[in-house]
Amino acid sequence: MVSKADQSRALGLSTIAFTVCFAIWTIFSILGVKIKADLGLTDTQFGVLVATPVLTGSLSRLILGIWSDQYGGRLVMALTMIASSISTYLLSTVHTYEMFLLAALGVGLAGGGFAVGIAYVSQWYEKEKQGTALGIFGVGNVGAAITNFGAPFLLVSLGWQGLAQVYAAVIFITAILFFLLSKDDPKLAARKEKKEKPRGVIEQMEPLAKLQVWRFSLYYFFVFGAFVALALWLPRYYVGVYDLDIKTAGMLAAAYALPGSVFRALGGWMSDKWGARTIMYMTFISCVICTFIMSYPATDYVVHGIKESISFSLSISLPVFVSLTIVLGFFMSLGKAAVYKHIPVYYPDHVGAVGGIVGLIGGLGGFILPIVFGFMNDVTGVWTSCFMLLFLITAVALTWMHFAVVFMERKMEKSKFFPELQTAE
Repeated sequence: MVSKADQSRALGLSTIAFTVCFAIWTIFSILGVKIKADLGLTDTQFGVLVATPVLTGSLSRLILGIWSDQYGGRLVMALTMIASSISTYLLSTVHTYEMFLLAALGVGLAGGGFAVGIAYVSQWYEKEKQGTALGIFGVGNVGAAITNFGAPFLLVSLGWQGLAQVYAAVIFITAILFFLLSKDDPKLAARKEKKEKPRGVIEQMEPLAKLQVWRFSLYYFFVFGAFVALALWLPRYYVGVYDLDIKTAGMLAAAYALPGSVFRALGGWMSDKWGARTIMYMTFISCVICTFIMSYPATDYVVHGIKESISFSLSISLPVFVSLTIVLGFFMSLGKAAVYKHIPVYYPDHVGAVGGIVGLIGGLGGFILPIVFGFMNDVTGVWTSCFMLLFLITAVALTWMHFAVVFMERKMEKSKFFPELQTAE
């Protein structure tokens, strides 16, 4: 029998560890702006730089999730954070663009901590409370806001080398404390007691053949991948579009990242209460509206009137734009929790593998999108092109989800007369 104290310990320690991991994972949102100025990088090169840690953090999620199911999230989380801390420290010793990219690959391991935490935390809670628990754990996304808010001040006072060293020390200490204070999850403890061997990798990856898993992955590509991409891209966007200094740009980007993180717990609770599907509809519809408005570029118009030409312009003011990012972050936060509510319900014995692949695809969104944002800037010369792309992605995800839901409802209706046709969502 798992006590509430053990549940709270596991959830609290995992959330703190994930917060630190996420702060490290998004360090280049601030550090990258300084490196771009020092090395004279193009927007495309900047996009590659800030996205490189996201690549490692994404690709590592599948195998880290599987290892967490096999060897326990306690051990895997600690080792992952220690590896990332070493790379973060080494970041302070390099000076060329190529070496920054190489160091960024190691820094990105911190992002893999998400898949570890999902597998670890879910084992401590019963199904009807997993949505809330995983939502609280997901609040660790606030690490992006911490970096966007605090890193600019460390950068100015300590330089980029000092910033990297401070971050390296923090994640290393957190890793040691997590391992010392946490316990093995109940499933791992029971397996050790019975001296059972963990299931093989191939067996754990069996659910990945289901289309449903990849549909969840597309949802997460937007609600998480686009969240990470914008958390990385917005400081640069504010500097370029609104001519703000890096401190102000970082604080406004934090205003987006904060609701995109802290309300994930609310999203988990809402998913438990009203169902994850309802929350996903709310998320996608709201995000379609926001990205459509934000994609409108500043435009000058000339109307040839009866007596003279009338000139006027349309653009999104800074207060309106900041407000839209906050609304966007809020609904992304709800959506992230809703996606992961599904996984332990439908795949209770494969949380690591399924959660890993969903997190991998979502993380790849955080890698690919900043690069595409920079490329589209260089090619089109239109700042709002990034939001045009996000509008398209969201519209596609909403459409696919709706038709999948309609198809499943029709299939369930038929199953009333033909029980052999009934399948899980």
